[in-house]
Amino acid sequence: MSETRSVETTAADIETAIEIGLKQLDVARESVIVEILEEPSRGILGLGARQARIRLTTAAPPRYQAPPPAPAPETPPARPEPRPEPERRSRPEPRPAPRYDEPRYEAPEDEDELDEEHVTPTPEAELDDDARVGRATLQELLGKMDIRAEVIAFRAEPEEGEEAPWVLQIRGRDLGTLIGRRGETLAALQYITRLIASRDLERRANIVLDVEGYKARREKVLRRLAERMADQALQLGRTVSLEPMPPYERRIVHLTLRDRMDVITESVGEGENRKVTIIPRRR
Repeated sequence: MSETRSVETTAADIETAIEIGLKQLDVARESVIVEILEEPSRGILGLGARQARIRLTTAAPPRYQAPPPAPAPETPPARPEPRPEPERRSRPEPRPAPRYDEPRYEAPEDEDELDEEHVTPTPEAELDDDARVGRATLQELLGKMDIRAEVIAFRAEPEEGEEAPWVLQIRGRDLGTLIGRRGETLAALQYITRLIASRDLERRANIVLDVEGYKARREKVLRRLAERMADQALQLGRTVSLEPMPPYERRIVHLTLRDRMDVITESVGEGENRKVTIIPRRR
């Protein structure tokens, strides 16, 4: 068994000192342990300079160690005896849920069967700033959404005591995505268009959006629904609730039944769950 050897060397830098020591020991770099005894220093203007001093020590070869004995093979645990399967019992048939007797709104089956209302766009010379700015804003938004469609503008029928808004109707193919569930996407697009147009006009833009006459068809359905549900409330002698609706649809129901003397309408609920209730008047 060879013993360890060591040697100290000095040089201008550490690497040179190591090379000198390796030659003296006649070993490779990975066979020695390097200890730096003194760092080199250049001094100031050549005064006080000192060389690097190191010690190289050969590493002792590892001693042989017998490998540990292999562990005895473990005896596999005994498999548990299979338990008898429990007797399967037939599940009782589910009972039907109790029927809720309050009448509720259901989407009319004939909503899609209504003929599309054909409208004539207002001539360009008769458009005011609201229509022009709103239409330009909407066309820019549709372009950013990569939707190819035509936008026409026309005046809506005025409500009593209110100024008739401009309707910006979007025409094209496969525009269902612009409507969304319960018209939520269309409502969001209308909000953004109004916001940008109102900023450019420096006042509130009197415009509404529609897609292929969706709102016009929906309004007809809601008016017929309101009358039908009002008659049902009178027959039952109790309040009838419609499904939750966006604000502009609830307004249509309220306006439809406003002149009836036998029922009154109220909006109840919060947020997306807000809905219209039809209440029979007491005689």
